[in-house]
Parts: sequence; C-alpha cells; structure tokens
Amino acid sequence: MGLNLNDKKAVVAEVSAQVANAQTIAIAEYRGIEVVHLTVLRKKARESGVYLRVLKNTLVRRAVAGTAFAGLADHMVGPLIYSVSADPVAAAKVLSDFAKTNDKLVLKAGSYAGNVLDKAGLQALASIPSRDELLAKLLGVMQAPVSGFAGCLAALAKQREETAA
Repeated sequence: MGLNLNDKKAVVAEVSAQVANAQTIAIAEYRGIEVVHLTVLRKKARESGVYLRVLKNTLVRRAVAGTAFAGLADHMVGPLIYSVSADPVAAAKVLSDFAKTNDKLVLKAGSYAGNVLDKAGLQALASIPSRDELLAKLLGVMQAPVSGFAGCLAALAKQREETAA
C-alpha cells in the first residue's frame, strides 16, 4: 500500500531535517539483499550515528531540492538506500564497509561539501579515518614523549639503585 499525501509530506520533512544537519549523503543500490543483511547494515549505521533508510527517490529529490545535495538528484534512479551523516566520513564508510562483504550492495554516488562524488570518490571518502580515529592517533602521538620520558626516569632510577647496591 502506498503512502498518502500526509505520509509523503512527513517523510520529506524528516529527510529534510536530516539533510539540513548533514555533511555527507551516500547512496547505494540494494537490489537482492536479504532482510537479515539489511538489519546488520542498519545496526552498524545506528552505531556510527548515520541516518540510513530506503526511500522513494521522488521524496528524496524534494527533500534535497535547494540544498548543497541537489546535484545528487541525477543519480537517484532505481532501488536505493540513503545514508546521511553529520560526520563527513561516516555515511560513506558504513556503506563502503558493508559493500566489501556483500556484493549485492552497489555504491552509486554521494555528495560531500556540495560536490557530487562518483563510486570511486565515495570509496576514497570512506577510506579517510573518522574523527574519532584521528583524535585517538593524535592522543597517541601526544602521549609518546611523556611515556618515553617516564621510561627514561624509571631506567635512571633503576640504574641508581643498582649502583648504590
């Protein structure tokens, strides 16, 4: 059973709200994927803070009209799943990681910072470490000199104990 006009307006409003806060939209064709696998994909998306939904293309075209993502409308053809995130990398990463293990999910296109990305561009965006990963690496780099200094002090204290004994 199709959506009535009020349901369609509600979907467009919901998607518009997600798009207003988004930095990235990634789309993929999901033809032939079993429900069990889609459930796994949705779970990963929720964990990553990604809005993931199968939507009618015409409704999404209305939601992105007049936004930085309007150029993506040309790629909205066929059965698509939409991944939307405020994190610049998360939307692409969720779909790209899932596509590596499930060949029935085919990356189509995406949009980041007003630029429409093809499949290769979407995969390149997905390969960038997330904000949390970058912060963890930065913290590791910042802790390295401190832990090295602490190791030197411990070695010096041990050497003094050995010479004193």
